[in-house]
Amino acid sequence: MSTEISEPTGTSRTTEPSPRVDADGHPDKKAVSAVPPPVPGADYRQTWFWRTYDTIAQLVDRRVGWDKLPLPGGLAVLIGVRNILRQKNLHDPSTVVPIVNAPPVPQRTPEHLIARSVDGTYNDLDHPDMGRAGARFGRNIPLDKVLPVTPEQLMEPSPREVSRRLLTRTTFRPAGTVNTLAASWLQFMIHDWFTHGEGDTSRLVDIPLKPGDTWWENPMRIPRIKQDPTRPSEADGPITTVNGVTHWWDGSSIYGSSLEEQNRVRTGEGGKVRLTADGHLPFPDDPALDPTMKPGWWTGLGMLMTLFIREHNAICDRFASEYPDWDDEELFQRSRLVVSALLAKIHTVEWTPAIISHPTTVFALRANWFGVAGERIARAFGRISPSELISGIPGAETEHYGVPFSLTEEFTAVYRMHPLLPDDFDFRAADGDTPLAQPDFRELAGPNSKEILAKYALGDLFYSFGTTHPGAIVLRNYPKFLQEYVRPDGKKIDVASTDIVRNRELGVPRYCEFRRLLHLKAPRSFAELTDDAGLAADMEDLYGDIENVDLMVGLFAEKRPTGFAFSDTAFRIFILMASRRLNSDRFFTKDFRPEVYSPTGLNWIRDNDMRTVLLRHFPELRPALRRSDNAFAPWTRV
Repeated sequence: MSTEISEPTGTSRTTEPSPRVDADGHPDKKAVSAVPPPVPGADYRQTWFWRTYDTIAQLVDRRVGWDKLPLPGGLAVLIGVRNILRQKNLHDPSTVVPIVNAPPVPQRTPEHLIARSVDGTYNDLDHPDMGRAGARFGRNIPLDKVLPVTPEQLMEPSPREVSRRLLTRTTFRPAGTVNTLAASWLQFMIHDWFTHGEGDTSRLVDIPLKPGDTWWENPMRIPRIKQDPTRPSEADGPITTVNGVTHWWDGSSIYGSSLEEQNRVRTGEGGKVRLTADGHLPFPDDPALDPTMKPGWWTGLGMLMTLFIREHNAICDRFASEYPDWDDEELFQRSRLVVSALLAKIHTVEWTPAIISHPTTVFALRANWFGVAGERIARAFGRISPSELISGIPGAETEHYGVPFSLTEEFTAVYRMHPLLPDDFDFRAADGDTPLAQPDFRELAGPNSKEILAKYALGDLFYSFGTTHPGAIVLRNYPKFLQEYVRPDGKKIDVASTDIVRNRELGVPRYCEFRRLLHLKAPRSFAELTDDAGLAADMEDLYGDIENVDLMVGLFAEKRPTGFAFSDTAFRIFILMASRRLNSDRFFTKDFRPEVYSPTGLNWIRDNDMRTVLLRHFPELRPALRRSDNAFAPWTRV
């Protein structure tokens, strides 16, 4: 693989790492792998002007609300809100809890300068283990607020009763502004971003059942999150866990986070990723390697995996025609860069604006990618300013805001959006809208998805998802099948109860405290949280005190801005983390340039979106997409 550029310098605004020492001043052998925090310019947003600006923005946000203002005013307030979140809501647990026994960092090679590594190392060249697979999750709340919970805190009120009384779907409530493809996309992205891995069956949470509960065993048993293997056994301090995949937005759901995984998906020829002769995912015979045998796999995820592997291979073909001297490795790595950036672009300027379609947030999210100068200026002239505000984040300076980049436990918590999934589906033909079948989710999940993908054309499946609605992210709209989900290994779990347990055991604060830590006012009563008097009464009966309401319950219950499919509270995490995932990534910032991507690669990213990707591989969708400005909004039935 060629090495066309020299090592960039000064891109991450960091200082050289200093070794940790023990009480005698000698290097601490137990903590030599700990990553010291990068330090940005000490004057970041600390001038009198910015302090005043941020204070006024926060005051206006609390008293009026950013969403009640005209677009310029709303944008101005959100800039101040994000400044405050960047200063006060990025925390690294490794500054308090040392890292021990971390896997060694591979030796750096020239290829690390110009290509994403398989395990996420060397994205930051000065701190090569930042964001790697197996690195710890960060926090968006102060570390002294994430201490281990007591058994009483873990169990009160009963997670199973929260599931049964507040989450159970009685009547399907659709999210009318988006299509079911948006639900598939979210899971596709989550597989790229984070996983806590399989639960630890040696450490169980036993939940006694109330009379009348028909669960198959009493008590209900939920495995705990696996313990952090890099945490000293004697360490005190905040809860720590590690991410099983890379923290970077790098397509790891397609390419894997280890060399073994990546070698399994590559063909070894022309840079391409494996598909069957008819363009479908190949599933290994070994159940241990078959993704359909892992919890969470379903048809919607397989559809998007297939689509973007086809896109990767199409990019390889374009590169091979324009750069005939490139070998398999060069073609693969360059195509991976393009696909990863295209995924980030689609999520930033299409999926998220569809989910939170307030005019201010639509403009703000597009400005993250194109800047306030807009897409037309970016397409015509490229970057016209080094400022991310003017010309967007791609191509700007890399910035960690004083804390090593990682995804956070709070980020994983607000992305628990299972109500998006419907229980029942309506399959129709793209040619004529002819009814094909009405399967329930169980027929689409796990190994059953193979039969669905073999029986129905992918174009028809995409059409069916694009013309139907997912569920609204509200209380009493949790998919029934997930409350009695049978895993591929035959084990039965209530995912809703598990969601509640996970947030509690990871030290994510309850809803009211979570809002205060994000600089928002907390509701003073259940009636203030929701306009539904009956729901407020049921919540009060279950929780007793508004302060006890679980984060997920509060997020699903709260009133939300116009056009929002999820809560304004969750949006605060997105304000902070949506831009941070781009700001910290060298391949979206300093190295988002033709020497790394190639001119053809950058043009591919510039000229494509979810609609063009779909139409390249499924031209039969053109009638349904002819009026679509956003592929995640409902399509036209034909």
